[in-house]
Amino acid sequence: MSSALTDLFPHPIVQAPMAGGVSVPQLAAAVSEAGGLGFLAAGYKTADGMYQEIKQLRGLTNRPFGVNVFMPQPEHSESGAVEVYAHQLAGEAAWYEAELGDPDSGRDDGYDAKLAVLLDNPVPVVSFHFGVPSREVLDTFRRAGTLTLVTATTAEEARAVERAGADAVIAQGVEAGGHQGTHRDLPENDRAGIGLLSLIAQIREAVRIPIVAAGGIMRGGQIAAALAAGASAAQLGTAFLATPESGAHALHKQALTNPLFARTELTRAFSGRPARGLVNRFLREHGPYAPAAYPEVHHLTSPLRKAAAKAGDAQGMALWAGQGHRMARELPAGRLVEVLAEELAAAGTALSGLPGAGGDPR
Repeated sequence: MSSALTDLFPHPIVQAPMAGGVSVPQLAAAVSEAGGLGFLAAGYKTADGMYQEIKQLRGLTNRPFGVNVFMPQPEHSESGAVEVYAHQLAGEAAWYEAELGDPDSGRDDGYDAKLAVLLDNPVPVVSFHFGVPSREVLDTFRRAGTLTLVTATTAEEARAVERAGADAVIAQGVEAGGHQGTHRDLPENDRAGIGLLSLIAQIREAVRIPIVAAGGIMRGGQIAAALAAGASAAQLGTAFLATPESGAHALHKQALTNPLFARTELTRAFSGRPARGLVNRFLREHGPYAPAAYPEVHHLTSPLRKAAAKAGDAQGMALWAGQGHRMARELPAGRLVEVLAEELAAAGTALSGLPGAGGDPR
């Protein structure tokens, strides 16, 4: 289904914005140059750091791209729980010879400053995670010529996205790697979630705006299934994590297909918000006790994660990954887009030959 969003790029393939240094300009440029939509991640970056990456990306490609922004989070009444968790992590700090981070160091992530940068020199697409911007913000981006996307994990959240005036909704299934983009961080989010195809169907019946499907997608055939279910495009993160252009740590890339890391779980261990990662020692030992306090826990554990990476110890790193991680391919990002597009075309041809096939999936 054609829309203002999908008209920007030839293939219905969006590279997910992976914060923490994974979605570097080189990765976004390679994806956009190959006909997908590359994305930068502004989460955990300053407004100036985001600006510098946009400037670098514009020097690498003239193709459309996007920038992702985290929504500010409400204050938590979990300070006591964070202190208890810090005491629990004292052994980790001693093991890695690192100091725990200041939980309150990143409460203000410069959200307003980032919006100002993005409006001063508009980019083609901006997406939002962890909530819904105000209608005023989304209308301002529309007047600037920027298309807006907002993540939703339920049909109710998708309705809120549409009411606010976003151009499209990202339907994030529970299979997705990294942080779940739930609008409210509730205890039931720890294990709850809707599978992607079911979520697309529910959101398709709830809203009229285009859907970008996200969650565990690693092959072109899965993109075809998402489009058949009613999505306009698919967003892939873990699939691009293993590419040479990705900024992920080498140990993280290797872990995707390492038999030692056989499965993923949703955990609060590293950040205080539910996020899907490969099950390692840190997740097993600390996940059950981590409080619902984001971004406080993220900043508390940040030095530990960096120290583990420096020590070459994947057991202490946040190995974000979707449920399809074992299907990761070490292809250049541009070639991966081409392969996915070829697989999508082949799947479409196969589907068109089925009895009763044809017509708009909507």
